[in-house]
Amino acid sequence: MILNDKTIRKYIDEKILEINPLEDYQIQPSSVDLRLGYDFLIYPDEIEVLDVKDRSYLDKMQKIEVKKEEGFVVQPKQFILATTIEYVKLPDFLTAFVEGRSSLGRLGLFIENAGWVDAGFEGNITLEFYNANSRPIKIYPEMRICQLVFAKMVEPAENPYKGKYQGQRGTTASRIFLDKN
Repeated sequence: MILNDKTIRKYIDEKILEINPLEDYQIQPSSVDLRLGYDFLIYPDEIEVLDVKDRSYLDKMQKIEVKKEEGFVVQPKQFILATTIEYVKLPDFLTAFVEGRSSLGRLGLFIENAGWVDAGFEGNITLEFYNANSRPIKIYPEMRICQLVFAKMVEPAENPYKGKYQGQRGTTASRIFLDKN
């Protein structure tokens, strides 16, 4: 069952669902708009191969912090990581989908390609951006960048999320090298 605005507000008021900071205008009929944070991660051209078993790429990634009024330009065919301003904490019976905004998709900005948030997750949401347009796209911190759609599970998760991204703050690079298999 997808949560509506009334239930989202109720869960937030009762501190069952936490989204901080949050303004009322962000709550939509069946989702919550999240805003773009201030830092971005870029995989520089000097990295020839991203080896999933070798964490050395982390040292080479370029972190860029921008001010709201400066904005950030996503170049054509560029892949970057970004983050939300909001810190989200899900209970063990809610899951969420990260969805891009249609208005940005119509410009060619693909937002998230791994858009599932497990029950029990807490942290900032790291977003994956890809500019599919042949033109640069300028985006700005604090703009509404994506939306979370919440789904109530039939029953609480037996093992809520406690994975390698639990509690992440800011833009977080891949930690696939921590996988056991």
